[in-house]
Amino acid sequence: MAGTAIEGFDFLAYGTAAALVFNKLFFPTFDPISGTLAAFGAFASGLFARPIGGIIFGHYGDRLGRKSMLIASLALMGVCTALIGLLPTYESIGIWAAVLLVLLRIAQGISFGGELGGAMLMAVEHAPVDKKSFFGSLPQAGAPIGILLSSGAFALMNLLPNASFMSWGWRVPFLASALLVALGIFIRMKVEETPDFAAVKQQKRTSTLPVRDVVLRHWRPLLLTVGGKLAEVTLIYTILVFSISYAMSKLGFSRGVALNAVVIGSVFQILTIPFFGWVGDKVGARRLYIFGTLLLAVMAVPLFHALGGGSPGSYTLATIIALALNYAIIFGPQSTLYSAQFPAELRYSGMSIGIQVAAALGGGLAPIIATLLVSHMGGIESVGIYLAALGLVGALSAYLMKPTATR
Repeated sequence: MAGTAIEGFDFLAYGTAAALVFNKLFFPTFDPISGTLAAFGAFASGLFARPIGGIIFGHYGDRLGRKSMLIASLALMGVCTALIGLLPTYESIGIWAAVLLVLLRIAQGISFGGELGGAMLMAVEHAPVDKKSFFGSLPQAGAPIGILLSSGAFALMNLLPNASFMSWGWRVPFLASALLVALGIFIRMKVEETPDFAAVKQQKRTSTLPVRDVVLRHWRPLLLTVGGKLAEVTLIYTILVFSISYAMSKLGFSRGVALNAVVIGSVFQILTIPFFGWVGDKVGARRLYIFGTLLLAVMAVPLFHALGGGSPGSYTLATIIALALNYAIIFGPQSTLYSAQFPAELRYSGMSIGIQVAAALGGGLAPIIATLLVSHMGGIESVGIYLAALGLVGALSAYLMKPTATR
């Protein structure tokens, strides 16, 4: 949970900075809309790199173990994030500033591509059969802690005068993360390898090429994992990246209003994600997942209507509901549901590839698609229609998955 929170902080700090400063400091020669799209494009490059991380870390996670890959992914993320905080801007080195930013973002994506699946497995494979959904939700609850740390750090820096924030204040969250990374690596070195992987090694069931075996022999659960993940990952990145930019550029809200809404929603998420993980053990993770995706399909348009209503109060309330209810219901039982779709010897690869392909297609494109939908259709409700359709895809995918054990 601690490691996932730190990884989430490092990865999501870029998204917040992309909405607030990168379009001005690294892509200043574009008009405002094009500059925002360019910053979101660089943001998307990290999500497009995540499947590569899923393949690399999944391969070695299924061959060498979960623990070593989690330590390696956190170390890589820490180095890249600190370097982003040290990057010179366009004013200093021209186009190379944007090039270096994108390269570091890609390396971040590779790291995060190996992080999430491994952390989910570390919790689920250590947990008792009747409590896998709850314990599997705890690394998931690290994600809102990362959001909270990222948004909170930028909200704190936002108290600086604008000139100071744009000059050096935005760098502080990236540089300060090095301390968190060192703590996370220390914690992960103390965690034992999972019993499931130990059994795979003892029984000599380790796959020579896990990725090949997943694609050839388990393509159906792989596709269902992608379909099930799309709605959730698109929702979270639309809220975290696009809505902040929209609130500032279209609604005229201050940075503080936009960031505070995310901070409050993330606080509630820390409680609601484990709660829905616990519910997943009671009623079944698959059943809860179907309910959550159908609920998103129903609520998406009203939520985005409220987000674009022009009132800071309605924007904040809609953000809280989207993060603490719609997102948490889907995200909470996810670890145990996805892990049940693959055998232990291929689980790291299967889960990581499925999750990260969906992250690239859903999360990576979410801010760009949302920006284009609003610019061409004129209303933010069009983003809600897009998410409602993905909710239906998620419900169908979950319905076709294998069920999990319940109490």
